Amino acid sequence: MHTPVTIIGAGLGGLTLARVLHVHGIPVTVYEADSSQLARRQGGMLDIHDYNGQLALEAAGLMDEFRAIVLEGREAMRVLDRDGTVLFEEADDGTGGRPEVMRGELRRILLESLPADTVRWGHKVSSTRALGEGRHEVTFADGGTLVAGLLVGADGAWSRVRPLLSDATPGYTGTSCVEFYLYEADTRHPAAAKTVGGGSMIAPSPGKEIFAHRESGDTLHIYVMLSKPQDWFAAIDFTDATAATARIAAEFDGWAPELTSLITDGDTAPVLRSLHALPTGLRWDRVPGVTLLGDAAHLQAPNGEGANLAMLDGAELGKALAAHPDDVEAALTEYEQAMFPRSAEVVTFEGVEVHRIDSDANTAHGLINLFTEKGQ
Repeated sequence: MHTPVTIIGAGLGGLTLARVLHVHGIPVTVYEADSSQLARRQGGMLDIHDYNGQLALEAAGLMDEFRAIVLEGREAMRVLDRDGTVLFEEADDGTGGRPEVMRGELRRILLESLPADTVRWGHKVSSTRALGEGRHEVTFADGGTLVAGLLVGADGAWSRVRPLLSDATPGYTGTSCVEFYLYEADTRHPAAAKTVGGGSMIAPSPGKEIFAHRESGDTLHIYVMLSKPQDWFAAIDFTDATAATARIAAEFDGWAPELTSLITDGDTAPVLRSLHALPTGLRWDRVPGVTLLGDAAHLQAPNGEGANLAMLDGAELGKALAAHPDDVEAALTEYEQAMFPRSAEVVTFEGVEVHRIDSDANTAHGLINLFTEKGQ
């Protein structure tokens, strides 16, 4: 294939595509808005599934590197009632198909698998426009431009490439997440550490949930889910950490203290993450020379598949381009025809609909609402 590939966005999906293209000897450059690999926190834990995310890593030739960063025991799950009663518990016996890793570590192994000059840091895209004949111009915030022969938008929810294909924009899902961290949990927050256990813990209730995950380094990552309009959150002054924490905790008045302490004992100021989604089943007509992957293509309401689907998108697009080196449009058509239905599938877990959080905008790692149908 002689057409260089230009990828916008160095998230997990864009980097997986870059790695698969590199494996097949296809020239590729990735443009990323962040100033460096360490410019910001890369989110929390991700469970990488054996039916999509791990398939992408196999295509990228990185399964050994992946296994080396898996955190043992983190697939353990417990579900608690609001009074602290354990409703469901499952240990991690090492046979599950969703091993947990830190998102930052996964991104690191992808970056390290690429030539050093593949990613061009500090390139924030301000706009894109079609030039005709499958060529597109990308304009950066600093005024610089480039012309791409094959442009891939892997730039997340608020993609600057998506307008070339669709006028769809993400809408608020009706739910937001507020994040907290508890550090040195076993020694400084022993009751909270015991409540969470060795993996993840969820305490679900209509319109609100507390989810916690034991990450690396004895850290508990807390995600508080509230189904509230955006105006409700806008009325909270999140620059006043004490007041904001108290307002969020008040929504759980009457809950067991070992659960509310996950909010009130946080070692960090609360961080608000509003959750958005693109229209379900979004599709577009084939436009020569450009396509999308991951959240840029199919940002979903929380379902736990976001990062995994983005990586699989990247791998499948890379393989399609390698299989059709002389016909880029055939490769893009093949990729999109498989990607559209794949991203629209409903995810289930043991017959119960899965509602999990997992976004390339570095929000929460996951949320399984196992007991929604039981009215918990």
